[in-house]
Formats: sequence, structure tokens, C-alpha cells
Amino acid sequence: MTRLTPEDLEAARDRLVPDVVADGLRVLFCGINPGLMTAATGHHFARPGNRFWPVLHLSRFTPRLLKPAEQRELLSYGLGITNVVARATARADELSAEEYREGGRLLAAKVARLRPSWLAVVGVTAYRAAFDDKKAKVGPQERVIGDTRVWVLPNPSGLNAHWTTATMAEEFARLRVAAGG
Repeated sequence: MTRLTPEDLEAARDRLVPDVVADGLRVLFCGINPGLMTAATGHHFARPGNRFWPVLHLSRFTPRLLKPAEQRELLSYGLGITNVVARATARADELSAEEYREGGRLLAAKVARLRPSWLAVVGVTAYRAAFDDKKAKVGPQERVIGDTRVWVLPNPSGLNAHWTTATMAEEFARLRVAAGG
């Protein structure tokens, strides 16, 4: 992995990270917002301590452990990635309530256009803020967007100590089974 300087990371705040999407995906994973490492590299969940890629593999969504730079391979498995909020930050707590609400509106429009079978939001706090659903818990939700069902997954950030890699993989696997995989 390329070593990034503090200047590289600061400059990343202004970069948009392209979605990895296609029409009719099996699952569209949705992160909270890009971290600075993700924005600097252009690869989703790029921070080394983030458990998204290992959990995706352990839950058998992918047959091998993908690197962030291989994110486009997800499309061959009927998977994609987007974010609730496009703005890159060092920490998600830098986002405002309005950014989450606007992100939820934009995400719903994107989902209606792309029509994935499932939208999987990684982070219950982000889901609650984006969709004004204070009682949401990890797992399948009542909400649908068109024909797209919604599942909330635990946040794979290394800062989320409430979930281990193994328990996260179990929850991701529950979604995989529900999504027909």
C-alpha cells in the first residue's frame, strides 16, 4: 500500500469517491461516508483497520479476500458500494444531521434508480440519522425503497468494539442468505 502523507490525507477531503454500482445488483452496500484514506486512494473501506473486506469474505459474499483496490470485482458477484454522505471526513462524527438527512434522500433516489434487491447500510447510527428511524436495530428493516429491501449491518470500522469480526461475519452471512447467495 502506498504511504500517504498528512498533506495527502488533508487534500483528500475535497475528493469524491466514485460509487461501484450497476443496475439490479443483489446487494448494494452503503457506507457512512468516505474516510480520508478512502478519498485519497479512491477505494472504499481503504483504511487498514476497517473490517469490511475481511467480513465480506468470511461471510462468503466473495470467494476470496479482496483488497480495496479490487473493489470493481464486486460487480461480478452482484454487489456494489456507495455511501450515505459523499463528503470525506477523518471521522463520521464530523457530519451534521442535515448531511445525513440529505444523504438519505439522495440514497433513496439512487436505490430507486438502480433497483438492487437489497440495500445494506453499514452502521445503525448512520441509518437512524439518514432515514429518521430512531428505533432501528441491526438486521432487516420494515422500510422498502421501491422493491428494494433494507438491511442494517454493523459498522465495520475498527473503532466499533461492540462487534467482533466473527459476529459481524455472521450478520453479513444472514443477509447473504436472505439475498439468495
